[in-house]
Amino acid sequence: MIRKWAFRAIVLYLLFGIAMYAYLFFFANTAVPEALRGTAVDPATFLNGRELMLSEDYSRIRNLLFFLATPYEWLFYFLILIFGVSATFERWANHTSKFYVIRSAIYLFWLSLTSFIIMFPLSYLSFTISKSYQISTQTFSGWMKDKLIDFWVSYGTMFVVITVLYFLIKKFPKRWWLAAWGLMIPFSIFMMFIQPVVIDPLYNDFYPLKDKELETKILEMADKANIPAEHVYEVDMSTKTNSLNAYVNGIGSNSRIVLWDTTLERLSEEEILFIMAHEMGHYVEKHIYIGMAGYILLSLIGLWLTAKLMERWLARRGKEWKVEKMSSLSSLPAFLLITSVLLFAASPLTNMVSRYQESRADTYAIEMTQDKEAGIESFQSLTKAGLSQVNPPYLVKIFRYGHPTMLERIKKIDEYELNK
Repeated sequence: MIRKWAFRAIVLYLLFGIAMYAYLFFFANTAVPEALRGTAVDPATFLNGRELMLSEDYSRIRNLLFFLATPYEWLFYFLILIFGVSATFERWANHTSKFYVIRSAIYLFWLSLTSFIIMFPLSYLSFTISKSYQISTQTFSGWMKDKLIDFWVSYGTMFVVITVLYFLIKKFPKRWWLAAWGLMIPFSIFMMFIQPVVIDPLYNDFYPLKDKELETKILEMADKANIPAEHVYEVDMSTKTNSLNAYVNGIGSNSRIVLWDTTLERLSEEEILFIMAHEMGHYVEKHIYIGMAGYILLSLIGLWLTAKLMERWLARRGKEWKVEKMSSLSSLPAFLLITSVLLFAASPLTNMVSRYQESRADTYAIEMTQDKEAGIESFQSLTKAGLSQVNPPYLVKIFRYGHPTMLERIKKIDEYELNK
């Protein structure tokens, strides 16, 4: 029976991959509507023929990898669960120590290492494709360094989460999901607080903006937006990518305004100020806190659903998978599988909310800078640097895009009537 489940799961994954390939490469329509051709929205007005071809090819491949990677992860969790691999990891951990914390660390290490190895081919494929299209500028050794940092940061975070989670499952068998939700709130806030000053510097060097005149202008904008920032930081992303970006992250005293050096090198001052105004719009409209509230609400629903589904699933199949009970660490792949599926299912909703917030931030940037030209040119530059599709397929938009499409963003600015 287990072999049948495994065979069916693999066949289903392959059929899904074929269907997504056909959709993205043959059926999806990414052309700009006839009424918008020749306008600022039309990529033919700011990309040459080769760039147009590359943006379509690269976007299709990148989108296909996205739709393949998530169910590939589900397949991994399902197979190690039904073949008893997870139970074997737990048995190794139990034989190593009598202390729960140490057993948890050992089990999670083997699971994380196996996941890293299994997911590595897709990650490496994504890296090589990005290199071939000259989006990534990173060396293989630099990329591997980041992957290893990812591994240990994820492992450390997961160790804390899983150790506490399974303690709660043992302590509160029927209401563990509620206790976990209660502890998740302060933990999420703590992670947001330390992200800019502890985690981000592990990957890149951050230093005060060298262009002091530009920094003064950005800080003046920040002061108008009541953002508690004394410095603007730049980060050396040119060693990794040709893409452009800027952001404001962190909360409270750890809030940071950050510009990628690629953005500083390739955009005009007016375009940079427009992008920074957009990022400040998120702060002004309290999008971070609204997002946190939504995350907290969805997490409560998600944990409750996960608890119910795990309970039923393991009651029916646990013995076949050598998972004795829900509080066994070997049940973790079931937890990760269910939560991943739920997150994916919720992504159209969360992305829709995010797109609304991004649109609001665009409006704030237009009103603050009163510079439509800079806004249009900055989005055109972002499209060109990232080889992005201006009008992506519908499924790509709802499952991948936390921002409005470039067609929507440029069209909005182009048609926006400035205050006189």
